[in-house]
Amino acid sequence: MAEVSLSGIKKSFGETPVIKGVDLQVDAGELQVMVGPSGCGKTTLLRLIAGLESIDQGELRIGGLRVNEAPPRDRDVAMVFQSYALYPHMSVQDNMAFGLALRKTPQAEINRRVGEAACLLGLSGLLERKPSALSGGQRQRVAMGRAIVRHPRLFLFDEPLSNLDAALRVQMRGELSRLHRRLGATMIYVTHDQVEAMTLATRLAVFDAGLLMQVGSPLDLYHRPANRFVAAFLGSPTMNFLPALVESGRLTGNGFSLEVPADIQLKIQGPVLLGLRPQDLMVSDQGAFAGQVEAVERLGFDGYAFVGTQAGPMAARFDSSLSVAVGDNVRLSPVSDAMHIFTASGEALRHPARAHAGGPLLDASGAGREEAFRSAGAGGPLLDASGEIVPR
Repeated sequence: MAEVSLSGIKKSFGETPVIKGVDLQVDAGELQVMVGPSGCGKTTLLRLIAGLESIDQGELRIGGLRVNEAPPRDRDVAMVFQSYALYPHMSVQDNMAFGLALRKTPQAEINRRVGEAACLLGLSGLLERKPSALSGGQRQRVAMGRAIVRHPRLFLFDEPLSNLDAALRVQMRGELSRLHRRLGATMIYVTHDQVEAMTLATRLAVFDAGLLMQVGSPLDLYHRPANRFVAAFLGSPTMNFLPALVESGRLTGNGFSLEVPADIQLKIQGPVLLGLRPQDLMVSDQGAFAGQVEAVERLGFDGYAFVGTQAGPMAARFDSSLSVAVGDNVRLSPVSDAMHIFTASGEALRHPARAHAGGPLLDASGAGREEAFRSAGAGGPLLDASGEIVPR
């Protein structure tokens, strides 16, 4: 196991900056997931850690040692790619053993390591098969086994489940979680799938356009997003965002008026963004938002109604026992204490009190944001619009 430290990491391709100054600490034994939309730089950052790309600026340490200039073979990392990259003419045994054979590892040690990895991954009965005789999930396990037999200090995963069907992805997520617990290894996992990110991560790092937006536990980021981007990226369907005004103790917008929550600690008046997750909106006879159902998604135990309201399009969860159909006129009611509030530019001002456990409340200008990021989930400050700390 090894900790990984990235300080001020920058990378450009030609005149195009791809990584724009990333600071990130990955603790030993942690499963750190990097998530973000395609093109945000997460795979490039993984390749910088592996040594497959050169670092333009900043410092990378693995196990406390600076490795900026170290070649990949000297970093003691193993990487699992999106494509299985198995040798089609080799058996499972030979594919898993190939890297050890190149390193002149004694045959008895190779057999021992391959046997242990095969047992761990449920491949013991498949060692003589060729990749063409394996399912997609089995091929991905072989690729992971090839990394495991190396006994590296650090595992790197680059969207390893992207080529699998939905059922296999669910199965492999569970297997990866169990593998991490059994090995206790340091793992960095890159994905654009927020479900993978939320279910796998010990800690989650959200990226956008080459910048680290927020890092913390999955639930911290879900309940206490630092900005509109993180709030919108995590959660499906995405959070509803509605323009509103804070005035005279109320949040008012196009067709709605809500009382400002009693716990809100902001001395501001003026435009904000109201954020409501679909799971925190219920279809009910009474509610602040009125509109017509434009689409319905039934998921069995519950469903989602997509409603056109005067305030804008909104998604809301409903119980499966409730009859909701396209064309129905409905009202939507927010669950108590479920409001997120952002500045007009997207910085978080307030998180729901029921989810709040010390994450940051930020002032209208975003003052104190950097410190709040470091403190999120661990007693971060409450700030008013002038930047003054508000007592808890």
